[in-house]
Amino acid sequence: MQKDTANWFASWFDTPYYHILYKDRDYAEAQHFMDNLTHYLNLPEDAKILDLACGKGRHSVYLNQLGYDVTGADLSENSIAAASEFANEKLHFKVHDMREPFEEKFDAVFNLFTSFGYFESDDDNLTTLKAIRDSLTEYGFAVIDFMNVNYVINNLVPEEVKTVEGIDFHIKRYVKDNHIFKEIDFEDKGQKFHFTEKVKALTLDDFEQMMEEAGIFLLDVFGDYKLRKFFKNESERLIMIFK
Repeated sequence: MQKDTANWFASWFDTPYYHILYKDRDYAEAQHFMDNLTHYLNLPEDAKILDLACGKGRHSVYLNQLGYDVTGADLSENSIAAASEFANEKLHFKVHDMREPFEEKFDAVFNLFTSFGYFESDDDNLTTLKAIRDSLTEYGFAVIDFMNVNYVINNLVPEEVKTVEGIDFHIKRYVKDNHIFKEIDFEDKGQKFHFTEKVKALTLDDFEQMMEEAGIFLLDVFGDYKLRKFFKNESERLIMIFK
């Protein structure tokens, strides 16, 4: 049986099973979100965008199709290897730890679809925010698209089975020690697997506190991919724009 390591994301995101389980994510919705975001930020046509924790790069590819110069960065070597097949002169991919700033400066840094709050230590979350800050140009904007913790906890489905490509993924969700856990168990080809996803239950207040500490200015907060107003208990997302 495969056990998760201390950094669960380093092993789970690198397995093919992660991509099988989540392959039906709504990319049309994601593309509308990119459209709305780039319009709202009014980015120059040749803007340089960093897609931080880009996974296999689908959003990077779409942003590049909109005409931007995009760098997709992710810790997972397998994901970056898969993404690199789409690379062109205005679309680059690199293996990168989000706690480290880039030497290059970007007009926008996007951290999308709850790709934050994975680290064991709160210091690492703050370090990541500082790294984002240091990767921006003077007039650059950053976007963190996180889950709205209050909404997620109120609507948590404790147990379910998802069958994808003939694999039954047994999923359990719970809240413990201010983290939201998702335990995933399944069998494939006679082998049992167990993975745990664990994300810090960061609220808007938590982000505001960290941003203040990092010297970051929070400009706007939205509650969904149509960029509608954020409501603490009703909104599905917590989308923060800062500089």
